[in-house]
Amino acid sequence: MKRTLALIITAFALFAQSFAQDIEVSAKFHNKTMYYPDSAVDNPVYVHITVANRGPETLRFKLADDRMFSIDFNVVNVKNTQLPYTDELIRRRTTQQTVYFREISLESGEEYSFVENLKDYVQIAEPGIYYVDVVLYPELYKAKVLAQEKSQRLTLEVRPAPNAAASYIIPVAPVTAEILQPEHISPDKVVEQTIIARQRSLWDQFFLYMDLEQMLLRDPVRNRKYRTASAADRTRMLENYKTDLMQSRIDGDVVAIPERFTIDKTVYTQTEGTVSTTQWFKYNTFYEKKRYVYYVRQRDGIWQIYDYTVENLGTE
Repeated sequence: MKRTLALIITAFALFAQSFAQDIEVSAKFHNKTMYYPDSAVDNPVYVHITVANRGPETLRFKLADDRMFSIDFNVVNVKNTQLPYTDELIRRRTTQQTVYFREISLESGEEYSFVENLKDYVQIAEPGIYYVDVVLYPELYKAKVLAQEKSQRLTLEVRPAPNAAASYIIPVAPVTAEILQPEHISPDKVVEQTIIARQRSLWDQFFLYMDLEQMLLRDPVRNRKYRTASAADRTRMLENYKTDLMQSRIDGDVVAIPERFTIDKTVYTQTEGTVSTTQWFKYNTFYEKKRYVYYVRQRDGIWQIYDYTVENLGTE
């Protein structure tokens, strides 16, 4: 009996070793945006998970209809303290139930991908830097002690939840001759500081993260004239454009002053991004509500606004 058991354990160990050599689990953030604590519904952390067959033979693994029985997210903070699971995850895994699954077969070189919300698995109650491992259970969660495969580690930055007080803080240089320098801040902060600078008529700060050349080139007439101008004429055109903006003679939407605003959604890659905002403009008896989407681009580590769109959302 002992000999038979030993043979079974040895055979399974060899199978598991071969399986581990053939399978590759990778992960990346899906539709990356700004992440805040709590709220799995309003601010999900979607992770795109891929299982690939890197071996020569057919690879088979079980994938549960309820993915909580197929994968895990191991999340630790900078002190290597693991974050707790959600109550819903614990409830599902501790309740007696039938786990339905299907067997996935991957030929050599094939991949299978799906997307999961990390916040369905782990409680993220505080802002901070976290490190994320995705774990796959090829034989489902209840057999996790037998086999599991980990992805490469992801770094997750969770920012403090936006609030009204934070929206009115902006670094202001003294009235001395100190030259303002752009900082290495996120796209949403770039837009936030730009709007607040306009609210306070701080023109130097308003233009700090603005790609004036690209903004000027948005207009086809100015674009053609600028392309054929000399270097000196281009410099004058940019200065005139800046002056015209300050006097609201052109591109009135970008210099309009909202009474209040919210940062609704930020999506970006390493070089490009968009920041969607809602802005309210006060009139005598009503507010005009508009959606501004700012397009940003990163150059030398600094995010700059180079384009925008405006959509009227009615009045309140």
